[in-house]
Parts: sequence; structure tokens; C-alpha cells
Amino acid sequence: MTDPQELPEQPLIAHLLELRNRLLRMILGILVVFVPLAFYAGEIFNLAAGPLLGQLPAGSSMIATEVASPFLTPFKMAMMLAVILSMPWLLYQAWAFVAPGLYKNERRLVLPLLASSVLLFYLGMAFAYFLVFPLVFGFFINIVPSEVMVMTDIRQYLDFVFGMFLAFGLAFELPVAIVLLVKAGMVTPGQLTAQRGYVLIGCFAVGMLLTPPDVFSQTLLAIPMYLLFEVGILAARLLVPGYKEVEAQRRQLASAGKKSQNP
Repeated sequence: MTDPQELPEQPLIAHLLELRNRLLRMILGILVVFVPLAFYAGEIFNLAAGPLLGQLPAGSSMIATEVASPFLTPFKMAMMLAVILSMPWLLYQAWAFVAPGLYKNERRLVLPLLASSVLLFYLGMAFAYFLVFPLVFGFFINIVPSEVMVMTDIRQYLDFVFGMFLAFGLAFELPVAIVLLVKAGMVTPGQLTAQRGYVLIGCFAVGMLLTPPDVFSQTLLAIPMYLLFEVGILAARLLVPGYKEVEAQRRQLASAGKKSQNP
């Protein structure tokens, strides 16, 4: 006879086993992408360093201040690229884990959101690499005193690039976050529209925290974030059909509250 105290543990164990399998598949997917990239780690690092090398004056170059940096840093860059390229597979595994607990209409919404999340993350990284990096590096190098020679350490450059890629990739996820908030009923597009001024200030505050301490980099992140905020409001109006009813109910409650205060 089965012990009744063991019955509640079975679903939890099953979920933990499923989570373990999904995590193993994620790691395996990253390794499958990383192995071929590892053979071209040097070329990948040179490609990532292109925006800086293109701005350096003649005779300047990057340096390595640690013994193992010339070997480890390109492989770290290759690993970072493997994780980025594996993002669709990683998000699919996450979706497959939570999908059984979702309603049918929620599943229809999740797949477009996952696809748009990957696309927006890649667009954020491309925006940083092709537009922000050349402008920022050119700005930094042009203000260097003539007596100072610019020689950036490759490990510090990797940390800087990774931080900027992550900052811009996550910032470009703002439309998806807005759609999810509206879908959850936590906020309405009308409420977000009314807070545009505060959002603009918040975008510059986020840019100050996520980018190097200069107004130039902060502005390059804050302006796209605000534009994506407007895109998120538009996407929420199109993708969440029930927001109008929620908005109407909130207006009715607000008007009823005002009437009760002013009899």
C-alpha cells in the first residue's frame, strides 16, 4: 500500500527531473555550438575588437597584462558567442518546460513573444556593435591627450563588450516586457501613455547605470529605449485584445471613486 505522505512528492520529483533534462539539453546545445567556434576563437575576437581597432591611431594596439589572457580571452569570447547563437534553443527549452502549465490561448501568445525576444536581443547587440561601439570608441579616443597612448587590455575589453551587449540586448526587450505586463493585467496602455515623461527620465537613468559614465553612451541607450517603449505600447494594443475592457473598468472605478468623494 502506498504511503499517502509520498503522493504529493511525485509531481515535484517529476518536475525536477524535467528541469534537469531541460538544463542538460541547454548545456549540450551550447557545447555543440561552442566546439566549432573554439577553432576560430582568435578570428572571433579580432572581429569583436574591430570597432576599437578601427579607431586606434597608427602604432597603437591592444595589450595583454596577464599571462593567460592571450589564450583564455578569445575562448571566453567564443563561449559568449556560442551562448548568444544558442539563444533560440535555450528559450525553446524554457518554453517546453513551462508549456504544460499554460492555457491554450497563452501558448499561442508565448511563441510569438519568444521569437520576438530573440530577434530584439539580436537587434540590440547589432545596434551596439555597428552603431554604438564606433561612436563611443571614437569619442573616447579623440578626447585622449596627445601625450597618452591608448592601449586597451584584451580582458577588460571583453568585459566591456559583454556588458554593453547585455545592456543593449536587454534594453531592446522592453516591448516584450510591456506586452507581458499588459497581458497580466498589471498595467494598461493608457496608464503607460500617461507616464511618458517619467519613462523618459527612467530611460536616461537606466542608461547611466548600464553604460560607461559619459552622457554620450547614456543617450545612445536612452533614446532607443524610449522608442521601444512606444513600440511596446503599440504592440500591447494589437496583441492583447482584452486590455480595452480592463481599461474601461478602471475608468469606471476611478469615476465612481470621484463621485463618492464629491457627493
